Amino acid sequence: MSPFNQPDLLLRAAEASDAESINRLIGLPGFRRNTLRLPFESIEATRRRMFENRPAGLTTLVAVIGEEVVGLASLNRLAGRRSHVGQVNLGVHDAYLRRGIGRQLLSALIDLADNWLGLARLELDVMVDNEAAIALYESAGFVEEGVARAAVLREGQLVDTVWMARLREPPTRPD
Repeated sequence: MSPFNQPDLLLRAAEASDAESINRLIGLPGFRRNTLRLPFESIEATRRRMFENRPAGLTTLVAVIGEEVVGLASLNRLAGRRSHVGQVNLGVHDAYLRRGIGRQLLSALIDLADNWLGLARLELDVMVDNEAAIALYESAGFVEEGVARAAVLREGQLVDTVWMARLREPPTRPD
């Protein structure tokens, strides 16, 4: 089977019943290493953060194989004078990297942003040494806007993050 062929992969909205599987995912060493998640988050804390205390403009997707969540992505539409902006977050299970799951999740978020929300700017930050993620984002039209020096404490060391964005013209009305 080709690494990009995942016929059993399902992308869908995250549901409260996914909290346990999401908690396992975000606790994986490789997944956690490239996020701001702390180790040892309880299932209840995951449930509260993801489903009870979520921002109004947040859409969260999961990639599921069987009963297991193998990918997690979100698009947070900002409000007020930044309502044209969406913030992207994305991560894939340690054992399912390089199989196209991240690309499918990112494509779904971009489709939502472009064709349903009419967002003109998508933005994200990524650890400077996460070369695979940076390449994925660049392939989707994101460009580097700057580097935040010593932005994240990871495994006892301060790590830089790259700020990236994807801009597009806002939607127009057909003539």
